[in-house]
Amino acid sequence: MSANGIAAVAESYQKFNPRAYLQNNYMPPRANFASEEFAVPWKLRCLADAFATGEICGRTLIDIGTGPTIYQLLSACDYFEEIVATDYLEVNRAEIKNWLLGEDSSCFDWSPYIQYTCKIEGNGEPWKEKEQKLKKKLRRILPIDVHQAKPLGSSLSQPADALVSAFCLEAVSPDRPSFDRALRNVTTLLKPGGHFLMIGALDESFYLAGEAKLSVVPVSEADVKESFAKSGYRTRSFRSYVMPPSLKIGVDDVQGIFFIHAQKTA
Repeated sequence: MSANGIAAVAESYQKFNPRAYLQNNYMPPRANFASEEFAVPWKLRCLADAFATGEICGRTLIDIGTGPTIYQLLSACDYFEEIVATDYLEVNRAEIKNWLLGEDSSCFDWSPYIQYTCKIEGNGEPWKEKEQKLKKKLRRILPIDVHQAKPLGSSLSQPADALVSAFCLEAVSPDRPSFDRALRNVTTLLKPGGHFLMIGALDESFYLAGEAKLSVVPVSEADVKESFAKSGYRTRSFRSYVMPPSLKIGVDDVQGIFFIHAQKTA
């Protein structure tokens, strides 16, 4: 893969509009909490179930390519002392900072997500307490470039106990080899035996975020499992979701979603 392909991806993201992306993917119809037949509740259930095993815990969790979203961290915040958000784009890091500070009234409202997560976790935790816990533990929001051998540069003193990532690597890689390389690069941030939870798109070639039309490398379930195996992981669980026709709303051509829980073997 030439550097030109990765440079073209970086260029295309300069037009990325976080608010448009949130509107397309994190509002109805995809964010309908009536049933896990809808995409968003399905993702929250995958994460809640993985963390409920109690195995994925420790000092630090790093979210690879946080984007403008925090839902992927809601179940995690009970199991780590510190959560580190990361994103390539300043506009996405600003979106997370705005949510943390709670001073911007136009900020995306994550309260239905927090309420739903508390409900499915079944611990009787008041949602406001969950929100404050996450805000307290989300201590750093760092720039990241997954195409670099050291994605976080020198800002990480020791490897993380766990990684999460949602819709990042396939969306910033021009082809399968660069997807595999990006996975290997971020794997250097994880300690041996550490856990990686990834949610991503199946068989998607593009998505829209405002004026930006972003290319995605299409991956299948088999591709994802193979990439993780090649990067030194053992797959602990794998789930997939088929995007129903009612949720194909023209903002992408995604066919489904995958969820993988993998453990770094060495």
